[in-house]
Amino acid sequence: MEFIDYYTILGIPKNAAADDIKKAYRKLARKLHPDLNPNDKEAHQKFQQINEANEVLSDPEKRKKYDQYGKDWEHADAFEQQRQSAQNRQQYAGSQQFAGNENGDFSDFFETIFGSGSRSKPPKYRGQDYNASLNLSLAEAMQTHQQTITVNGKNIRITIPAGIEDGQMIKLKGHGAPGANGGPAGDLFISFSIAQHPVFKRSSNDLFATIPIDLYTAILGGETTIETLTGKIKLKVQPETQNGTKIRLKGKGFPLYKKEGETGDLYITYEVKLPVNLTEEQKALFTTLSTLK
Repeated sequence: MEFIDYYTILGIPKNAAADDIKKAYRKLARKLHPDLNPNDKEAHQKFQQINEANEVLSDPEKRKKYDQYGKDWEHADAFEQQRQSAQNRQQYAGSQQFAGNENGDFSDFFETIFGSGSRSKPPKYRGQDYNASLNLSLAEAMQTHQQTITVNGKNIRITIPAGIEDGQMIKLKGHGAPGANGGPAGDLFISFSIAQHPVFKRSSNDLFATIPIDLYTAILGGETTIETLTGKIKLKVQPETQNGTKIRLKGKGFPLYKKEGETGDLYITYEVKLPVNLTEEQKALFTTLSTLK
């Protein structure tokens, strides 16, 4: 198995802090994302590699094993178990059979323990993880729904919970590559990219929008109807509403991820539109209005 230096892939030193790992991964993910490089196989391969590197280095336990065992880090538990067994045999039988592997190459140790001449059964190896990306509109991310994605030639139907965030990653256990020698399959990691909406802006679980109203409605009051992500809403406009007035619609924002019934708020900012192309009669009326005390 070819050794992959996860630190080199992310461009960070081996003593990098957790925040540095996160920043390096996010920077590369934005640059190499398949949506930005649809026909670049090399970029796609590098995107998979940085996801793999981030998965290992961002997990303290996995990173510890990787730093100690290198390319054999996934088999660290098996190594420790066999080494402990070897030490026990040395204590009771005086054997030095495995002593030479104490500081030797871990791969050689595994071959010694699990080679064709060993009485032990071949080790079970976990399958490789897969990575995929999925694009959603803001309206799609607002509702729990199902989609079918194709990964490595296989169609997988998934349920996407309402409230999923841009850049969020979910894991589907057992949907990666099959394991070896009866080992468990790898997992599938799906990252989500949510497109910006022309009207509504999302911040956490709240939505924000600027809605135009005409001068007459702003002065005299009235109603205006807006089209939201879930349907039309009729709003009451108070008389003498000033430009930039903000109102809060409680519970009309974005649903909280995997928290049924909990929703953020919708904040509306009124933008008063001044009339244009006035007739002479209209101008005269405004002139008369301006002289009134």
